[in-house]
Amino acid sequence: MRKGFLLLAITLLFTGMGFAQGTLKIGYLDSQKLMSMMPESDSAQAQVKRYAQSLQAQMQAMGNEYKNKVQDYQNNQGTMSDLIRQTKEKEITDLQQRIQAFQGSADQDIQKKQQDLYQPIVEKVKNAIEAVGKEYHYTYILDVSQGTVLFYANGDDVLPLVKKKLGLK
Repeated sequence: MRKGFLLLAITLLFTGMGFAQGTLKIGYLDSQKLMSMMPESDSAQAQVKRYAQSLQAQMQAMGNEYKNKVQDYQNNQGTMSDLIRQTKEKEITDLQQRIQAFQGSADQDIQKKQQDLYQPIVEKVKNAIEAVGKEYHYTYILDVSQGTVLFYANGDDVLPLVKKKLGLK
């Protein structure tokens, strides 16, 4: 009895809220799909790729230097004095540490470069979505690419409207 009353009260509460708010208009889109359609995305992706390749080339050069120093050390170890051997070992250890630091820094730099290049594109898409939402009187527009919506068959796919707003075909 008590559960039935509680269920009835909750149902009436939500029904009343629905009438008070009017009709909800919910739309959805796939932001990943939309971003891939943007011409600016191709350019940004190419720039990030070139930047990553330049860092990779630098990393490879450092790796070759390390390999050469190790090979030189191994070939001449028997003829080196203790002072020269210790100096060479320190050089190799320092170079190894620089390579590791460079790798970590390069990964962060690539992420920052990607974020910097994509931020204006994300902002443009966000503004277009907001404009479509206001123009077509949507209460909510959900992003189905984030995996947070499991069912959206009864919503309206606003991707064509946002593409039109952005001038995409």
